[in-house]
Amino acid sequence: MSGEASASARRITDALLEEHGRTYAAEAGIRLRDTPQPLYQLLVLSHLLSARIRASVAVAAARALFAHGMNTPRRMADATWQQRVDALGEGGYRRYDERTSTQLGEGAHLVLDAWKGDLRRLRAEADGDGDALRAGLQRVQGIGPAGSDIFVREVQDVWPEAGFRVGGKGLQGAERLGLPTSHGGLSELAGDRSRAAFAAALVRAALDREIVQSVGKAARARK
Repeated sequence: MSGEASASARRITDALLEEHGRTYAAEAGIRLRDTPQPLYQLLVLSHLLSARIRASVAVAAARALFAHGMNTPRRMADATWQQRVDALGEGGYRRYDERTSTQLGEGAHLVLDAWKGDLRRLRAEADGDGDALRAGLQRVQGIGPAGSDIFVREVQDVWPEAGFRVGGKGLQGAERLGLPTSHGGLSELAGDRSRAAFAAALVRAALDREIVQSVGKAARARK
């Protein structure tokens, strides 16, 4: 980047982060750090966000599950199928609630069996290999390519070894905003700010054209 194009991209990035620079984990009330409970909560949120349902509903459903105590793999596994369904419904996650309840229970058991309830063990197994990390995540019921990409995107400030990730949806948001569509260019724009928050903001821009318009207006006002 250089000249006016660079200045314009930086204004857009600044406006985007100021208005929408918040991870989905933070929106769901997850204080993400490298400890077992918040990492598991992020896995649950990634599962919910990967379905064909509004992100706001997925976030509300995650909050409801956690509010009902299903915030660790052991507590998720010990909850009844109906308790999980009820919590999902409370969050408005009704279209896939029955299947998702089953998957959450099975997935919790796998996390307990494979990694003793601690996803840091999966991180150690992957040993800095992003593909290996995503493959390990996809062993969990309900976590497919989309879910694993969401997890890696949201965890990157805590687990930076996989590199800067915005995912396909984030690149779509960058294109709509007129930003670079390469990870290198976007990484340069992020600078030393939260890359997870920047990636989440780009995803929001892909999902909501009004965000693209409001950010563009705010960026122009910064000239």
